[in-house]
Amino acid sequence: MPRPKKCRRVCGLPACREFGPRGMGCAGEPVVMGLDEYEALRLIDLEGLQQEQAAVQMGVARTTVQAIYNTARRKLTDCLVNGRLLRLQGGEVEVCERRAYCPRAGCCLQRSCDKERPED
Repeated sequence: MPRPKKCRRVCGLPACREFGPRGMGCAGEPVVMGLDEYEALRLIDLEGLQQEQAAVQMGVARTTVQAIYNTARRKLTDCLVNGRLLRLQGGEVEVCERRAYCPRAGCCLQRSCDKERPED
């Protein structure tokens, strides 16, 4: 019997949930990317974190982040090369509720989301 999946922490939901070719039809079925895959791409490619740092932030093992990241890259490349619609949805995620109080403009690095809100 496999272990239950760990809930992955994400710092926020994406503003847009669907992406695709403009002005033309999309080829084939949409590609569904989980919110955990989106978060791994955001942390590693956009924020420039190492896989180990991204793993700490998401609350999972480095090898798990590596697997999530590789799957996300494969899906994104499929959409870009083959003109398919990309849909962001689902996944075993926990959204950080204290995003405004996290360091680095919304990133809850090293579980700092668990800290109390600073006094005004």
